[in-house]
Amino acid sequence: MTRLWLLGLLGIILLNSANLIVAADDENTNNAPWHTYNDGVHVYNFNITWVKANPDGLAERDVIGINDHWPIPTIEANLGERIIVHVHNQLHDEHTSLHFHGIFLHNATQMDGAAQVTQCHIPPGDHFTYNFTVQQSGVYWYHSHIHGQYPDGLRGPLIITEPNPPFQDLYNETKLITVSDWYHDKMPGLINWFMSKGNPTGAEPVANSALIGETQNLKVDVVPGTTYRIDMINMGALAAQYIWFEGHNVTVIMIDGVYTHLVETDMIYISPAQRYSFLITIKDGESSNFPFVASMDLDMFDQVPQGLDWNVTGWMVLDNTKPFPKPKVLYEAFEPLDDMLLLPWDNQTILEEPDHSITLDVKMDNLGDGANYAFFNNISYVMPTTPTLYTVLSAGDLATNPTVYGSHTHTFVLKKDEIVEIILNNIDPGKHPFHLHGHNFQTVWRSDEEAGTFQGSNVTAADFAQIPMRRDTVVLHPNGNLVLRFKADNPGVWLFHCHIEWHVRSGLVATFVEAPLEIQQSIVIPEEHYAVCSRQKIPTAGNAAGRVDNFLDLDGEPSPPEPLAAGFTKPGIVAFVFSCLSGILGVATVAWYGFAEGGDKNESPAGGGIGVNGENEGLAKGNVTGLDGVVEGVRPGSTVGVGAHEQRILM
Repeated sequence: MTRLWLLGLLGIILLNSANLIVAADDENTNNAPWHTYNDGVHVYNFNITWVKANPDGLAERDVIGINDHWPIPTIEANLGERIIVHVHNQLHDEHTSLHFHGIFLHNATQMDGAAQVTQCHIPPGDHFTYNFTVQQSGVYWYHSHIHGQYPDGLRGPLIITEPNPPFQDLYNETKLITVSDWYHDKMPGLINWFMSKGNPTGAEPVANSALIGETQNLKVDVVPGTTYRIDMINMGALAAQYIWFEGHNVTVIMIDGVYTHLVETDMIYISPAQRYSFLITIKDGESSNFPFVASMDLDMFDQVPQGLDWNVTGWMVLDNTKPFPKPKVLYEAFEPLDDMLLLPWDNQTILEEPDHSITLDVKMDNLGDGANYAFFNNISYVMPTTPTLYTVLSAGDLATNPTVYGSHTHTFVLKKDEIVEIILNNIDPGKHPFHLHGHNFQTVWRSDEEAGTFQGSNVTAADFAQIPMRRDTVVLHPNGNLVLRFKADNPGVWLFHCHIEWHVRSGLVATFVEAPLEIQQSIVIPEEHYAVCSRQKIPTAGNAAGRVDNFLDLDGEPSPPEPLAAGFTKPGIVAFVFSCLSGILGVATVAWYGFAEGGDKNESPAGGGIGVNGENEGLAKGNVTGLDGVVEGVRPGSTVGVGAHEQRILM
């Protein structure tokens, strides 16, 4: 009996062990690696989740990660390969999407990832698949394209390599470095404040820190006498960055995926969404570690918050046992490379005279809810009820009529292969990095700051660059203008927008519907995409208002708040009268008090006054006052230039 009992017990143990092994195998199968590759196809499985992170060491917070990790993975592929990304939204409290920034997506506009433009947003608990072939090499990135979400962490590099790239004989190794700004608060709360009557000037929230490589104090191992290719991406929401490597020049070879003729410089300026590739040769005999710096452009901020360190430092490391010196203080005005000097390696000449010219005036103004909005030609973008691409596919011949896309999507219909010119006039004192989906463009003209509108500048086509800089994101100068050209050779629905994420949210967006009848013939929407819309009861046919009975009837379309009322309303008149009476009463009271008490004519107010040319007595410590306004809270030991870019490294 004892022997039989022991044999039975042994059998149970062996059976349970076998079950554990099978269970483990099943678990391993279900938790397959997030990236697999087979026969030229990359498959990425992305579970988008909240995770904890503290990249600047100042504040731990919830960030949006992938597969419970942050920073999120780099997507990589070779030219001509296919990328498939399975997205599972596990955020629980937010919708999401993925946009593949700079990728043209020929015959695949449905994979562009702009929510309510080429797809419905992906709700919590749902899934969505992106599937496209890459037909261009270079440095790109991917990020959420909904509700200002990517500054919360959903942003990562996307690198496409080719077999024999230009300049490959000039460098030994490639390094990838990102720069960005970083906020300690989550975007929904910041957006609620930004788009409120409590912020009537539209001041963008200023980041708490700058990051290099999604961290601070990044260390990059290098070897003396070696030339490195650095691929750099600005994944920030607001701040452009000045970049320099102490004691070393760099040679630019690529911008936004476009190879350029070699240009050497000691400093570059990289706006949000732009990418630069450049070469740096570590000097022979160099034995000391040396810093490189990313310094946020203070011109982008309405005010500089007290205590802000707008610089972040990394090091090129030759010997990890040696000191990591602080960067030197720079007193002179920053003079980065002018990207208009970066001519494309293929020497593409200026496109011929445009078939379609579009003028867009950029301005900011308040609407009836008291909040500040952004406008192209007095139109502030609002997402349509039906995603614009689905309107294209369901409108038949009316797809060539911009009316069906709504009054507030600012849609332009382009014909196949026509030359399109965009004239941008900045009626605003801020800088704006403009990005076009589905294309890069020639920047045939860009004015200096404060040059006014293009129409008033006396510039003609004879002044245009004959071999223009080409990229997909370009900076429009304050109160300046620029002229872009591209060929409409990529049928699809493509956004054109400022890549300051706050300005996307406030409406600085236009829509290009390119060759809509060709789209109808070439695009097939996956059933999974339609199902995501169906589960949210979002229409997949109809005009911008969701109407299928009459595509020209926009009744009920989403709209921005009404404009501010012209003149005084009745409540305003009452408030104005009482304000005047209160003011008169206040002045009378002060006068009466003064005559009653008398006073010493030689007595000065406590603290003195504020002058203009450095004769400012009693100015509060930490404030810098210039002719153009006040920068508050600047740290002692720092300087801010007025009109120039004078900044110092905080020691």
